[in-house]
Amino acid sequence: MNATETLNFSGQVALITGGSRGIGRAITLAFARLGATAIFCYQRDHTAAAAVSQVAADHGWRVEAFCVDVSQRPAVDTLIAAVVAKYGRIDILVNNASAIFLAGTLETPMKRFDLMHSVNARGTFMVSQQCLPHLMKSSNPHILNISPPLNMEARWFAPHVAYSMAKFGMSMCVLGMAEELKPHGVA
Repeated sequence: MNATETLNFSGQVALITGGSRGIGRAITLAFARLGATAIFCYQRDHTAAAAVSQVAADHGWRVEAFCVDVSQRPAVDTLIAAVVAKYGRIDILVNNASAIFLAGTLETPMKRFDLMHSVNARGTFMVSQQCLPHLMKSSNPHILNISPPLNMEARWFAPHVAYSMAKFGMSMCVLGMAEELKPHGVA
């Protein structure tokens, strides 16, 4: 028996940003397989979102998809309102949505810089902030950010300063929110 076979998320609602491809897809399907209602959002790839929904349907898992730009407050508010209206709760938030552009400083257009920071750091902060009132009503609330450990060595920044800054913004949310939300029981 592996570790995930002992986990049971029945009755819980997990919201996963960037849940249609890669790590997000795996996380979405793992929560569904373990009994949670897995709500995932995606921004562009309707084909990937449909594939995740089909895998879940084939197994009888509860999965729902929303097309949402996590950098936009009205879209985030609409998503959270829809999830709470339909399921009455949010127990787990996984901030996985990220924009990536791996290039040096001279090769990074400001449009890409802005996109990475608005999705990675701002989106993580905003979705967490807007989910908190609902998470704090859960008996075992969690926020998980898919981001690197805070290691301030130049080797992690030099090849792609803008992207590293945006991802480390997500990591700073982990560090700060973990301590800030500890008294409220949010892990």
